[in-house]
Amino acid sequence: MKKTVVIAGASGFIGRWFMERFGDAYHIIALTRREVGEEEQASSIEWRSVDLYSLSSTAQALQGADYALYLVHSMSPSTRLNQGSFEDTDLLLADNFARAAESVGLEQVIFVGGILPKDDDHFSTHLKSRYEVELTLGARRTPLTALRAGIIIGPGGSSFQIVEKLTNRLPIMATPKWASSPCQPIDIEDMLEIIQQCLGNEKTYNEAIEVGNPRVITYKKLLVLTAKALGKKRIIFPLPFFTLGLSKLWVGLFSDSSTTLVSPLIESLRHDMRVGDSQPVTFDLQYTDMESSITNALHGRIPSLPGRKGQNKERNTVRSVQRLANPANKDAEWVARSYPDWLTKTFRLLLKARRDQEFVSFDLFGIQLLKLEFIESRSDDDRQLFYIVGGKLAKRTDYGWLEFRSVLDNQAIIAAIHEFVPRLPWMIYKSTQAILHLWVMRRFGAWLGKQ
Repeated sequence: MKKTVVIAGASGFIGRWFMERFGDAYHIIALTRREVGEEEQASSIEWRSVDLYSLSSTAQALQGADYALYLVHSMSPSTRLNQGSFEDTDLLLADNFARAAESVGLEQVIFVGGILPKDDDHFSTHLKSRYEVELTLGARRTPLTALRAGIIIGPGGSSFQIVEKLTNRLPIMATPKWASSPCQPIDIEDMLEIIQQCLGNEKTYNEAIEVGNPRVITYKKLLVLTAKALGKKRIIFPLPFFTLGLSKLWVGLFSDSSTTLVSPLIESLRHDMRVGDSQPVTFDLQYTDMESSITNALHGRIPSLPGRKGQNKERNTVRSVQRLANPANKDAEWVARSYPDWLTKTFRLLLKARRDQEFVSFDLFGIQLLKLEFIESRSDDDRQLFYIVGGKLAKRTDYGWLEFRSVLDNQAIIAAIHEFVPRLPWMIYKSTQAILHLWVMRRFGAWLGKQ
């Protein structure tokens, strides 16, 4: 009987190729935040619609799976206004997924992250975020296999597409000194084979494994090999005063890529990204040579996805995800109880927060601004959940929710509002209430940091 693999991030680079390669070997459940269309329902892959920000939706989507492949990276916004960094959002999503995986009894989660630098304890924001996701996914009972990789070369890979565009468009390239840093890119086919060898392999459970082609090159050499595969002569030379910021601007301009996409690649340039000498598991694998990988990435076919329906949802929604330092290691239940009291004490001349066992109300001069219902059945010491059920500031009272959750072994608290629909006209909301909310949360975070 086929094992069932659920893929979070199925429409991305690795997810598409995994479905293409192993669609017959496994029963695959592909998760999408969109509504599942007729073409998706008719495909050999089982597509399920999911809101990964919702713990209950995520748990429902994982039902019936044996293993999970976690390929989520929250670079693109999911609401009209997103307040919060990608690293805080990724942390929340990983915590949700780990909780859901534990609740449905998954046998294993496989996560593809980044190689940790060997030359510097100060990781780039992107690499630090990937490591936090790894820690969070592995913090619960479900065994985690963390595969740490550098650039993955293959048709449709976003990092290599940047390399290709730069090589195609620039006959002369000035590179920062970090372009001489060593790295070990890996072919997508080799990456897929490694994932397959890890699925259900108990030797890989609760292990972090760095993977890469045995051949060590530099990023500059990768540009040279790409130029050769394209049949183009390129002059590439280092420019010592080329700063990190200038590199991002330059690469983004000439590759037509957004800063959010370019930044992770550029920030990793300064690190030694070689695979560590000692790895807990070895793989039975004949690695693809670098030249063949590059040629295939340049000319190979990109797996297609079935026709996808648009999202049928409220238009003017807001998500705010804020990480608060928690040096006193207070749990989420304590923070959720303290927040209304802190608001009342801090804004006692304007705002009054009232809480009983079931509801929390925020009033201004006797006018109820917001009313929250505490959902005890889905809350615990590490997560406190409240539905938005009333108040003058909310246009819809059947849609959004607020939560406090402790993460990273209680070193931080995530305070998040999801799918909030404001009553104020959108432009007025953005320039008033949205800004005020961020200011209040930062003040509360500063207070929590002093406890």
